[in-house]
Amino acid sequence: MPSPRRIDIHVHLIPQFYQDAVYEAGAGPAIGRYPDWTPELALELMDRSGIEVSLMSLAQPGVQFGDPKKAGALARRCNEYSAQLNARWPKRFGSLAVVPMGDVGEAVAEIDHSLAQLKHQGVCLFASYGGKFLGDTWFDPVLEALNDRGAVVFVHPSLHPSSRTLELPWPGFMMEYVFDTTRAAVNLAFSGAIERFPRIRFVLAHAGGLMPYFAWRLSVSPMIDKRLEQVSPAQVYERLRRFWYDNALAPTAETFECLKGVARPDQIVFGSDWPFANAAVIAEAVRTYEGVAMPGDQRTAIDRTNALSLFPQFA
Repeated sequence: MPSPRRIDIHVHLIPQFYQDAVYEAGAGPAIGRYPDWTPELALELMDRSGIEVSLMSLAQPGVQFGDPKKAGALARRCNEYSAQLNARWPKRFGSLAVVPMGDVGEAVAEIDHSLAQLKHQGVCLFASYGGKFLGDTWFDPVLEALNDRGAVVFVHPSLHPSSRTLELPWPGFMMEYVFDTTRAAVNLAFSGAIERFPRIRFVLAHAGGLMPYFAWRLSVSPMIDKRLEQVSPAQVYERLRRFWYDNALAPTAETFECLKGVARPDQIVFGSDWPFANAAVIAEAVRTYEGVAMPGDQRTAIDRTNALSLFPQFA
């Protein structure tokens, strides 16, 4: 069988110097410790999984931990390291820059450096920072800079402070991450940010969290509560169709059925979530995804050609 030559938009970058900085600050990922990561391990996983290109984005918790004065320098180091991987393996790796969001001026400067100087293919923003979700007007200067560039923005969940106070024993990645993405997507749509910044191509991780499942409920919410902007159900659905969606940890027939209601067919892309989703999980995800009944041209579009609309340099 020929390789599907997948373009994976959801792969994480975890260089050793970054791990050291996170552990030194007493922080870490939701799974406790970082999994093994090297670019060579990434390439091995890619070759086994039919992935030709991986778009790397920084792992949790980004650079928003520890001393806020160090966030910008760490972001710069991570982005320059990722650019070095691109230069060494230009046909295998791309980069989605991390942005230090503690100061919007610093964030805009790093966006300019990463996209103009380092030639990254886009940026990765977390769904929330502190207590604020994307779509809050606090982020407008950052989104304006991204809109001016027509940037690709990969939206990855974070562990919101409110999630840390829940009296549940389950790690955040099991449920809280999908809720974080859901809240950001709803906030972007209902705050009007998706309309104010129309040139940004937002890609939602994990098939948009729960949002596709309850899109109809969202669409009639203005009919229930007059405090909301009085947009019609059709207008709500049109805003939701502005997003792109990856299928990381969401490879099932049920997920694709929900996505039909909100996602344009040419705006669904492949994602693995390696290395937090380990090799065994990715093998199971690929088997599940390949078992979903769909036309061959639709699968080819999800595997590769849809992503080429975002990243034509990998054609």
